[in-house]
Amino acid sequence: MAKDVIIIGAGPGGLASALLLARAGLRVRILERQPYVGGRTSTFTANGFQFDLGPTFFLYPEVLEGIFRSVGRDLRKEVELIRLDPQYRLVFGAGGELQATPDVDRMVQEIARLNPRDAAHFRRFLADNADKLQRFRPCLESSFLSWKDVFSWRILRLLPQLRPWLSLDQELQRYFSDERIRLAFSFQSKYLGMSPFQCPSLFSILAYLEYGHGVYHPIGGCGTVSRVMADVAEDLGVQIHLSEEVQSLEFRGRKAVGVRTAKSFYRTDALVINADFAQSMRNLVPNHLRRRWSNERLERKRYSCSTFMLYLGLEGKCDNLAHHTIYLSADYKQNLRDIEVDHRLSLDPSFYVQNPCVTDPTLAPRGMSALYVLVPVTHRHPNVDWSKQRQPFRNLVLRQLRKVGLENVEERIRFERVVTPADWERDHHVFRGATFNLAHTLSQMLHLRPRNRFEDLEGVYLVGGGTHPGSGLPVIFESAKISARLLLQDLGLAASDGPAAVTTATSTTPEIAWTGC
Repeated sequence: MAKDVIIIGAGPGGLASALLLARAGLRVRILERQPYVGGRTSTFTANGFQFDLGPTFFLYPEVLEGIFRSVGRDLRKEVELIRLDPQYRLVFGAGGELQATPDVDRMVQEIARLNPRDAAHFRRFLADNADKLQRFRPCLESSFLSWKDVFSWRILRLLPQLRPWLSLDQELQRYFSDERIRLAFSFQSKYLGMSPFQCPSLFSILAYLEYGHGVYHPIGGCGTVSRVMADVAEDLGVQIHLSEEVQSLEFRGRKAVGVRTAKSFYRTDALVINADFAQSMRNLVPNHLRRRWSNERLERKRYSCSTFMLYLGLEGKCDNLAHHTIYLSADYKQNLRDIEVDHRLSLDPSFYVQNPCVTDPTLAPRGMSALYVLVPVTHRHPNVDWSKQRQPFRNLVLRQLRKVGLENVEERIRFERVVTPADWERDHHVFRGATFNLAHTLSQMLHLRPRNRFEDLEGVYLVGGGTHPGSGLPVIFESAKISARLLLQDLGLAASDGPAAVTTATSTTPEIAWTGC
């Protein structure tokens, strides 16, 4: 008899898990609080403008392509993905700019315009990080359920190459002397909500992924990918309940056996949680059932930065603005200190602006532009009262846009939406508004992160940025693969855990198994 699985949350991790579990023959039900799928990887429309709520580009699509293949579908046929060149424009507050291109020869020339000596090391950086990714990728595909999984020969033999004692910036000093060049290959740590001066050196692979595998724009926005995943899931028999918030969980001892909403009570043989980790634990699981992840311990953990958002529908085109533009503060270290240590708002904040209509004109009415502006800021902290700072900081950010060539923005605004860390916490149930979840410090990675087979409860599995391997769409999809594999294994439907992809009695297209971790 088929087993029942409930997934809380229709974000990318929940949807990917649903695909894999339904393909294995389980009865899968997704309960989603919002009236749409995708979580923060969704789009919203207003006045004819369409915006991604959260992620605005697709990196390393190979992971999701593998999941689609495992259920007999082709991602590239379902979603039109445009590889960008240039990938983005970097503007340095300290002076100079760089057009980041995946064309290696052109990129060497771009770097040489800023620092000829550093340009000579770009190819070595790519080659070393291609090798690092190849060696470490099996670790990203494996569960880490105890310290024994970490202190194994398979992991220890990687230490000389991973150099965990170095920060990302220190790692890049092995290649580049110019701080601006190092920032060009380390600002990606913000995808994890971290500073390159604190982020572990492992994450130099993030920049390599962009140059080696591409930065993609899905036509219609990243929310298109979520909607397609939901359609495929429903084709496989998954029931998706929108606007149905989970109110409580039912336990038998430490085992989750049911889920209650305002509309119904659902019994389940296994539970997958795709909601924000800290927030869902505090809201749904009694504190006495959580030994390692009690409320007291959650309070002591380190959390990522948050984001201040502007979604702007503008009169007129912005054809001189790149699809992706990143401004890096003149004093980047101070900007990061403001965010991570002092928890205050910077006077010269770094920011990112997306102008997708230069690639995808479907996102705005004819002759107009849909701009997405993201400013990394502190997560919710008493030092910043967003009820008072919302408007002044919004005005500062509009002035900052002049630094990337955007003039007269305010008078061109036809639609505007502002999202602060307080809004992320209140409206999207993100603990402390920390949009990238638990910080990716060495003390909060691998087995020290909440585990895919959740260690505090029985029959509960985690997917998303709050569990291993971490934040970012590619690794969130990896978390779905790992958690689905463990769940199927526990139900007697899958092979033992390891770096191979999910295999089930009904799957005929398992991915290549990697050797290593």
